[in-house]
Amino acid sequence: MFERIQTILVKEFKQVFRDPRMKRMIFIAPVLQVLIFGYAATTDVKNIPTAIYDLDNTPESRDVIRAFSYSKYFNIKNYVYSDKEEKELIDKSLVSVVLRFNHGFGRDLEGNKGAQIQLIIDGTDSNTAAIALSYASSIIQKYSYSVLQNRANIVLKQALAFPSVDLRDRAWFNENLKSRNYFIPGVIAMLVTVTSILLTALAIVREKEIGTMEQLLVSPIKPIELILGKLAPFTIISFIDLTFIAGIGVLWFKIPIRGSILLLVGSTCIYLLTTLGVGLFISTICSTQQEAAMSMALFLMPVNLLSGFMFPITSMPTVMQYLTYLNPLRYYLEILRGIFLKGIGIRILWPQILALLIIGTSVITLSSLRFHKRL
Repeated sequence: MFERIQTILVKEFKQVFRDPRMKRMIFIAPVLQVLIFGYAATTDVKNIPTAIYDLDNTPESRDVIRAFSYSKYFNIKNYVYSDKEEKELIDKSLVSVVLRFNHGFGRDLEGNKGAQIQLIIDGTDSNTAAIALSYASSIIQKYSYSVLQNRANIVLKQALAFPSVDLRDRAWFNENLKSRNYFIPGVIAMLVTVTSILLTALAIVREKEIGTMEQLLVSPIKPIELILGKLAPFTIISFIDLTFIAGIGVLWFKIPIRGSILLLVGSTCIYLLTTLGVGLFISTICSTQQEAAMSMALFLMPVNLLSGFMFPITSMPTVMQYLTYLNPLRYYLEILRGIFLKGIGIRILWPQILALLIIGTSVITLSSLRFHKRL
């Protein structure tokens, strides 16, 4: 039995490494994708293109403008002098924010009245708009506090007479709040998923296309031996890809890995039961490699959306949140982020590992039975 499985395994490796396109897809494509995602997939908002429309032109308005320009969040690119110019800059997406001071801003501030500033934000990208509004509110609040403190010092003649509350924040696990640290483990999970499903499905469908499946059927190889011989090479390749892309994340992008590498390997083994089973199932319903690739794309879209990779699960409708419990990628992402960022172990992650084991065992069993029936 083991000799026959070994024969199929060797045959699969030879088939994979004989095809230059397959080698590029296995080794080069994941590296390029993790590099692209590492630099492009970020929700950090900095250098927001900003325009200034200052109708007041007083020292007070210039102080606020200076506070915005000195921050790392707003990049003042234009000064506008008419409503038409203001509208045109936003319509052409040349700026995302316009900071407008109407006549009387400085006078109202000096006269101890409520001075108003208008902040016009391009709301096309709601996420960026909300973050920009938060940054602007923080800058204005800080400026308002400094003005109030200066007035209190003048009236009370005491520098420390003005009471205040000092909020000291501390972020755990991602101290600098880099979105890259959150996304890279998700990219690792996605690449392992795509590689294992695609290679498994294409390898078996290729046998149908070139007509060698019939030769395997008339050979003394049993279906279980054929399945094991087909899946084993892609398990090894998936771990090679995992090592490559995790190494890039840790060494190049400086993503911390605080947990157990052994737990990472073990969890990936359990997760591969699901992905290899899905690839095996796709191979039973497809006759060509094009059909297999399309089927995989249709499978990955809802799996990705319901995994928490890009969108928080807690923000989804209640029905969708319940559906995510059937998604193995959700559990694998929680495990990866827990190991990489939080450094937690099996004592915390055992529910996710157990869910992966149940889903993986069910999927690989049903796919194997269907594959056996199709043979």
